[in-house]
Parts: sequence; C-alpha cells; structure tokens
Amino acid sequence: MALDPQAEALLKDLKDSGAQPFETMTPAEARVAVLGSKDLGGEPEDVDGVDQRFIPGPTADLPVWIYRPVRGGARPLPGLIYFHGSGWVVANIGVCDSFSRSLANRTGCVVVAVNYQKAPEHKFPVPLDDCYAATRWVFDNASALGLDRGRIGVIGDSAGGNLAAAVTLQARDENGPQLAYQVLIYPAVQYGWDTPSALANAEGFLLQRASMEYFWNHYVRNPRDGMNPYCSPLVAEDHSGLPPALIVSAEFDPLCDDGRNYADKLAAAGVSVKFRLYKGMIHGFLRMAGVLDQSKALLDEIGREVKSALG
Repeated sequence: MALDPQAEALLKDLKDSGAQPFETMTPAEARVAVLGSKDLGGEPEDVDGVDQRFIPGPTADLPVWIYRPVRGGARPLPGLIYFHGSGWVVANIGVCDSFSRSLANRTGCVVVAVNYQKAPEHKFPVPLDDCYAATRWVFDNASALGLDRGRIGVIGDSAGGNLAAAVTLQARDENGPQLAYQVLIYPAVQYGWDTPSALANAEGFLLQRASMEYFWNHYVRNPRDGMNPYCSPLVAEDHSGLPPALIVSAEFDPLCDDGRNYADKLAAAGVSVKFRLYKGMIHGFLRMAGVLDQSKALLDEIGREVKSALG
C-alpha cells in the first residue's frame, strides 16, 4: 500500500522545516527537537483530573502524572500504566500529555504515565528498573488510587513498548504484579537494525534504520545487553503465561517486523494476542492525532480493546 497522504504531507512539512534525523544530533539536541512534536497530538482533552507527583524509584524519585477519565464511573476503576516512546533517550510525560488524556477518556482507565530515567546517562537496566518499580508502586497503592488490582495493564509505544513487554516478563518471572493486559504499539523488542522492515524502511519515514542504531547504542552498555530478554523481549526462551496483548505495527516503520514477530511469539506460546498492521502509517503515529486520522482510529481501537479486556 502507498504511504498515507496525511503522513506523506507531514513528512514533507518536516523536511521543508529543516528537521534533522535523530542520529545526526546529540542526545541533548534530540531532546529539544522532540519538544516540538507535542503539538502533533492535537488539542488536549479535558479529563476529570491530573495528579502530578513523585514516587520512589530504585535510584531516584520518578515523576508520574495520574490521569482520571471523564465519566469514569464508580470506583474502583481499571488502570493502565503508560511507558512513553523515547528511544530510551528523548521525550517525557509532558510531551505525551495530549495522548495520555485521550487514552484515559477512550479506555475509561486511570492512566499512570511514568517518566523513567533516560539513556545515555542511565543505560539498561535503569529505565526498566524504574518502570518495574513504578508498576509495583501502582499495585501497592491501588486502593488509594481507586484502582481494581485485578484490572491493571501496561501500555507503551516504541521504546516504551519494549519496556512494557519487559515489565510483563519480569513480573511473571518474579511472581510480581498480576498484570491483566498489555498494549504494545510498534514496540522495539529485538536488539539490532537489520530486519527486513528496517532495511525496507531505512530512510525517509521519520524514524530511520540509523536512528534505531543510534538509540540502541545509547541504551545498551554493550552488545551482550542486547541478548538479555529484559532488553530484547523477543529472545526470551519462554513467552507463556504473559498477559493478553494488543500489538500494533505501522507499515512504513523500521520496527514493523518487531511487532509482528513478537505477536507470533506470544501466539505460539498460547498467549491471547491481537495483531494489527496500520497500512500507510509511519513510526510515531500514535501520538499524532492532531494531524493524522489513523491516529484517532488507533486511539478508538485501543479504547475498545482495553474496555473489552479490563471491563
């Protein structure tokens, strides 16, 4: 299928504006550049409330923003713990505010967005340790947060999808929080940048093959980390016993095969999984509801699937 016309127009606008690929920038420069992407999320929706606080992490206090949906209904409510996309290097929960608001309203869940520490200052496993600690905190404080401990899931996009998948593995292996669902949007689940989709979509679609090499090399301490299943969830020896999943890939994305391959792994292990390929779409489209109709469609699909899974 051809590139979606709205995505094509967005890529042209970015090129005309002089936007540079991530791999040409320092982490500090890339972080500044990503701040400009906030407007792509569109006008922030009203929610019932946003509680901004710090929670204890293994090596630092972690900012979390807790979103309560409009018309949330009687407590306890279901919950989603959100790990944002970042390449493990850029972005923050403020950049993702519009998405987090829409996510709460579409799903009827309390959304806990976690600002984990970033590479290269904090390499693997620090971001994962932060996300796992935040997950445990949500479960430990479920009553105070008005959550039903039996209806809590995780959601992440890109590097956040990697972290969400890894959290489910660690929770299973350590008899930790009993997560009820996982939503992985174009997740980076295998170390490397040589899959067929990475080669086919190497340049020109916002996230580039060289961008993934850049991000991965900032995240791992050495290539051996890339073979750790908590770093590359696809290489885990056992994928059974994980929460049911919705996994989404974008057609024109170097990470397209990551999502498809992980869905196949989960299905082969007996995990209930729904895989969706969004035709004509590019990496990052989840948080572009202000300019892409398919972003809105994905938000609606996530809402339906999460409501079906968590009630």
